[in-house]
Amino acid sequence: MLELCLVILRMITESLGMEKHYDSLVENTSSVLRLMKYRVAPPSGDSVQLGLVAHTDKSALTILCQNQVQGLELLTKQGNWIQVKLPEASFIVFVGDALKAWSNGRLHAATHRVMLKGDKERYSCGVFLVPKEEVTIEVPQELIDKDHPLLYRPFKFSDYFSYFVSNITDDALELYAGL
Repeated sequence: MLELCLVILRMITESLGMEKHYDSLVENTSSVLRLMKYRVAPPSGDSVQLGLVAHTDKSALTILCQNQVQGLELLTKQGNWIQVKLPEASFIVFVGDALKAWSNGRLHAATHRVMLKGDKERYSCGVFLVPKEEVTIEVPQELIDKDHPLLYRPFKFSDYFSYFVSNITDDALELYAGL
């Protein structure tokens, strides 16, 4: 999954014409593998319970795979929640706040959550490509122009993460580093 994450990161940098930044992005990140287990929803018919609150990932990239128990939902730009039905043996990739800021908002960090229904436990496994604590996230000059003015001031990733943990809010990136 880490190899796939790095291939996707290379594709992103190339699509932005920023391939010269790929090596430094990789050198300035570490990876975290996390297994997540979600409790079985209480047996009350068609009720649905929150398994994981709505959030954007703070990482640069996240790749998730899950067992056959669905529950992942995405918030659309219109403000509606839609269920993501992942086929068996598939992955989903999320851009995190760190890559959204680095790309000057060209990449979108999707708000997502987990809603549980039914009587089966839900498991997911994620690889998170996370900036190292001491790394400063800064928009490359090539991604700033008259059509794309600077959206985020440079910030140290660990400072942003600490801010988020002490001020959990949907728009933490905008509040912390937005101009």
